Amino acid sequence: MIKIVAMAATETQERGNLAEQVYVQLKAELHDFKLVPGDRFSEAELGARLGVSRTPVREALFRLRNEGFLDLESKAGWFVRPIDFGKLEQLYDLRILLETASVSRLCARTQTVPALDDLKAVWLVPTGERKDDAREVGAYDEQFHATLVHAAGNSEIARVHWDVTERIRIIRHLDFTRPDRIDATYAEHAKILRAVIQRKADQAQLLLKTHIEQSKAEVRKITLATLHLLRERAQR
Repeated sequence: MIKIVAMAATETQERGNLAEQVYVQLKAELHDFKLVPGDRFSEAELGARLGVSRTPVREALFRLRNEGFLDLESKAGWFVRPIDFGKLEQLYDLRILLETASVSRLCARTQTVPALDDLKAVWLVPTGERKDDAREVGAYDEQFHATLVHAAGNSEIARVHWDVTERIRIIRHLDFTRPDRIDATYAEHAKILRAVIQRKADQAQLLLKTHIEQSKAEVRKITLATLHLLRERAQR
C-alpha cells in the first residue's frame, strides 16, 4: 500500500514538473511573439509538438488562461488572446503609483541602502561598458525597478509590483529591441538613480513617472509595428 502511494506521488510530481516546463516554454513563445494574438491550436497539436502527454499541456494552458494570455472556445479550441492595450495602460499607471510611492519612501530613509550600490554598478558606467543585448538589458531594467521598490521596505507593495511586472513583460521587453531605446534607458535610469542617492524625492518621482510614461508609449508603438510585420509575413 505504501509503495502504491509513493508511486502515485512520484507520478503526480513528474506530471507537475512537465506542466511547469510546458508553461515556461509557451510563455517564452508568447513573449517572443512565436505565438501571436489570434493563433489557434489544440491540446493534441501542442502535445505532439512538445513531446508530452495531454494532461501537462492542459494544466499549462489553463494556467496561461488564468493569467490572461490564452482563451478557450468550446468548438474552436485554444487561441492567443488579442493584446488588451487598455489593460496594459492601466498596469503601467499602477506601476507609476507603486514606484513613485516607493521612491518617496526610499528617499526618506536615513540609513545606507546597499542595494543602490548594486544599481550604480550597472547603470552608472561609462558608455563603452554599457550592455547592448536586448534580453540582458531587459532583465537589468526589471531588476532596476524591482530593486527600487523592494529597497523601500514594503514587501506587500513589492509583491504587487512584481505581479504587474509579470503581466506587462509580454510587451515590455520590446522596448530594448532598438539601440536608441537602450541608450535612453541608461540615461534615464542614471538620472533617477542619482536623484534617489541625493535624496531628492520630488525630482526622482518626476523623472521616474516621465520614464515609465515614455516607455509605455514606445512599447505600444513597437508592439503594433511588430504585430503588423508578423501579419504581413503570415500572409505571404
